[in-house]
Order: sequence, then C-alpha cells, then structure tokens
Amino acid sequence: MGPVSDTDARWMNAAVALAARGRGRTAPNPNVGCVLVRDGQVVGRGWTQPGGRPHAEAVALAQAGEKSRDATCYVTLEPCAHPSTRGPACADLLVSAGVARVVAAVRDPDPRTDGAGFSRLADAGIEVVSDVGGETARRAMAGWLTRRKRGRPFVTLKLAMSLDGAVAMADGSSQWITGPVARAHAHGERSRHEAILVGRDTWDADHPQLDVRLPGLEARSPARVVLTSRPVEGSVVTIGAPEEIAALPGDYLLVEGGAVTAAAFLRADLVDRLLLYRAPVLVGAGRSLPGFGLTDLAAAHGRWRLDDARQLGVDRMEVYERTRCLPA
Repeated sequence: MGPVSDTDARWMNAAVALAARGRGRTAPNPNVGCVLVRDGQVVGRGWTQPGGRPHAEAVALAQAGEKSRDATCYVTLEPCAHPSTRGPACADLLVSAGVARVVAAVRDPDPRTDGAGFSRLADAGIEVVSDVGGETARRAMAGWLTRRKRGRPFVTLKLAMSLDGAVAMADGSSQWITGPVARAHAHGERSRHEAILVGRDTWDADHPQLDVRLPGLEARSPARVVLTSRPVEGSVVTIGAPEEIAALPGDYLLVEGGAVTAAAFLRADLVDRLLLYRAPVLVGAGRSLPGFGLTDLAAAHGRWRLDDARQLGVDRMEVYERTRCLPA
C-alpha cells in the first residue's frame, strides 16, 4: 500500500507520543495520535480528547486549516469510517481536507471500520500506507485494544518493595517504603488510569486517598475500587473477585495493593504490566507476596519482559510487560 521510509517512521513516533497524552482519558474510544506534515513541516497535530471526542484527526485538521491540503497524515489507528452522532467519520474529514497521503500504524479492529477507512481514502485517490510503527502504536493503545480483545481493562500492578523483597513491615505497615521522587512518579502513573484498586486490608489499615496529588493533575484522579466481599463506607466501587474488573470504568486499571490482592491478580493471570519501585532498604522479617499458584520454577521464566528501568531519586523503578501478544 505504498513505500515506507525512515521519515515515515520518525513522524509516526511523534504521533505515538501524542497518543500517549490521551491515555486513560478517552474511553470508550481509543487514545489516538495524529500529525499532519507538509513540505517537511508540522502543520497540525492532535490526540483524542477526554471522553473520546473530538478524534485526533479532527483536532489536527482544525489546527492545520488550509495547510492540510496535499499534506501527509500520520495517525496511530486507521481513520474511522462509520457514522456517529458524536461527529463525522475521520476518513471523510481527511478526504474533504484534501490530504495527499495517509500513513497509519494499526488497522482498526472495530468491525464498523476495519479496512473501510483505508478503502474510502484510496477510493478518493489518497495514497495509503499501513502498518508503520504498529507494535509501538499497539502498546500506546493497549488499554483500548485489551478491552476489545479480552473484555477487560489493561491492568498495571504497582509494587513498592525493599531490596529483600518486602512489600510491608511485619505488622503490615507500608508507608513509606520509597522516597518522595518515586512517590511523585507513582502519582503521575495514577493520572494515566481511570480506576485504581486496593484490597480491603490495605483500605482498612492505610486509609489511602487513592488520588492524584500533583499540581495541575488533581482532576485526573481515578475512580477508587476496593476488592472485598463486605460493604465499604465512602464513595468507592467494590468488586468481589479480580475477574469482575470487566465491569469497571475505562480501559486502564492500576492495582496498588496489598500483597494478598497482588497475588490474587497474578494468580488469575490478569496483570499485563508490572510497575516495581525498589527502595535501598532492608526490612528483614517483612511481608512479601504470598503464593499465587506457581508450582514449577521453570514456568516462571519468560513470562515478563523488561520495558523500562530508571533511577528515581534513591529508588529504582522497573517496568515489565507480560509477554503474551498484544491484541492485534
């Protein structure tokens, strides 16, 4: 469907970066990024806005105006082709704007569009190039794709632990294992999720606020969820088992604790991403994760892939992704 160049890959990376800005804010629509380029210059850019509208392409086209004519559109997902009461189809907007070329990362799995967006563009004489930066784009839209493929949100399990693997003191207290830089980073992670979950023991012992306390991001605090079989006071959602997360709002769920809850999600194989904060402290006889069904040490290998690692003040952060294939 057309040649792919290093330039295409570079501009697609820019579109993927824009897509990440909408993560945790666009459900039920995907967090898409879009860049419009003409004569080597960006003339428009956009990402899907909170609540799913306007779409990334519509934002970029509005910014570019007449400069979108003969431009190349780099977009992380096939432009939608199905009608909606919330706005026009992006494929039609691109045709009307007179873009010359569309480079997309991922074909839309929604049966209402699935290939129809590409066909509509091609029928209008627009060059279409697909599957550019597909793996990176799928990871950026992992929540939406997981919801469509598996019927549940994408789950990140956050663990703060000591060098010797303790997630809490022997009495269950865990505030604070990590330092202020790591805790600030964790609040940034909260802002990228629609819901945050803790177990009943953590809720009762720590009375966590489960909000975002970074200046300017307070409004992005996620919905609070408690894993419990008993009533809970306050404005929280409760579920009785990890498998019930399908009913939770949004596409991204952050599981923060405690150890029993973490083990329950691992046992159910519902964790897609591990977010580990390792503090340079030794606890000794502290609490670690209980068993979660592993009976063969060989089976533990190859399940997790290191995605990121960095120093956060005195603490070390590591991100691992489950090695199962991302939904296509």
